[in-house]
Amino acid sequence: MGRLFVYAAAVTSVILLSLIYVIVAAGSGLGSPEASPGASAGEGGIGGEIAISAFDLGFEPSTVDVPEPGTYTVHFTNDGALVHDITFDGQPIQVAQPGEMITFEVTIPEGGTTFLCSVPGHADGGMTGTVTVAGEGGGGGDGHGGPAPETGVEPDPNAPDYVLYPPEAPARLEGEVHDIELVIEEKPMTVAQGDGGGFVQAVWTFNGTVPGPVIRVKVGDTIRVHLVNPASSLVGHSIDFHASQVAWNDEMTTINPGEEKVYEWTADYAGVWMYHCGTSPALHHIANGMYGMVIVEPAEGLGPVDAEIAVVQSEWYLGPQGEPASLEKAAAAAPAPDYVVFNGVANQYVDNPIAVGTGERVRIFVLNAGPSIDSSFHVVGTIFSRVIKEGIQLSVGNPGNFGSQAVDLSPAQGSIIEMVMPEDGLYPMVTHAFNFVGRGALGLFQAGDGDPLN
Repeated sequence: MGRLFVYAAAVTSVILLSLIYVIVAAGSGLGSPEASPGASAGEGGIGGEIAISAFDLGFEPSTVDVPEPGTYTVHFTNDGALVHDITFDGQPIQVAQPGEMITFEVTIPEGGTTFLCSVPGHADGGMTGTVTVAGEGGGGGDGHGGPAPETGVEPDPNAPDYVLYPPEAPARLEGEVHDIELVIEEKPMTVAQGDGGGFVQAVWTFNGTVPGPVIRVKVGDTIRVHLVNPASSLVGHSIDFHASQVAWNDEMTTINPGEEKVYEWTADYAGVWMYHCGTSPALHHIANGMYGMVIVEPAEGLGPVDAEIAVVQSEWYLGPQGEPASLEKAAAAAPAPDYVVFNGVANQYVDNPIAVGTGERVRIFVLNAGPSIDSSFHVVGTIFSRVIKEGIQLSVGNPGNFGSQAVDLSPAQGSIIEMVMPEDGLYPMVTHAFNFVGRGALGLFQAGDGDPLN
């Protein structure tokens, strides 16, 4: 069966840098300092010294004025918890570990220059700056020190086929104490395909998939997660389990490339919960694939059904081919994602319908990972006879025999839904915000052979 909807052209997004970093920088009182005096740059010596500090996510100061063009000594201190670098336009990258100060030389041209942190997502998050010469110029840049915002991405006819994400929910883990290893993997992934080719992003993942693996336990269980950030990673990462009750500055702290940690928690409450990377900018880490679902069943279980499916809705804000998702687009005040998807890939369950038995009871665990768009989860041709949303339950056989047609989920909310598909046929799975159905938020359930006329 061909696709039911066609992908609309990518929407141009306007960059919105986070105001918190502007406020922090402005509150430092550093202003726009001049370089300290030294030998005259025009005489071939060192023109002076420049001191710049990095924090998560910004530079202090972000604007520097030097008296004349030439060579200057830069003292660069990383006061943040993440690895940062400073890259002056056209000159080598200089990397500083957390707490480290490095010294190097930089050549400032007559028209001034710009600098940024080249770690993916950091420049988009606010780590940019400008060097002016005697109050004039700034490298001819656009005022924020980075490249111009992307306005669209062309499909790649040579992009590899996407990898189908299995929709079946896993069985509940046996026992009461669970040791789980999550290894961070930064990798290319085809997130959508169309007539002209595919779209490949340099995603950040837990255990190599977007979304990460579904973790299923019961109330009272202890979960011990061993989080590994390989030395090959480009950025620091972390994890935040919404089903846990732990201090933010304890288990959820960032681990840099080559580090690992143990995050231990107890499943105190039942529900469908989100986990995600919380490293700054968390918006970028989630938008680039670092999220997943936790199912916590009541201690007595959920009761038998014929099939169980796990669905995570999320958004892609496309960056250039082969690069991370665009934080510039994701940070817009009015989000306009290029794709809204189920389980990481646009339209994958149109191409590969989810097979269920006609007349059988199906349970769907649904999570809206966002990061920014609400979901109105709906399966065309069905009525939800049981819904548990954020701890509130609509039960089968309730007084009045009420049902549900759609479940509204804000980002980070989850639900458990049960329904029956009464006859052979196709039952589309959508968000009822239909402007996103044509952007990938579409799948199919196939009951029986899919043909209601047989």
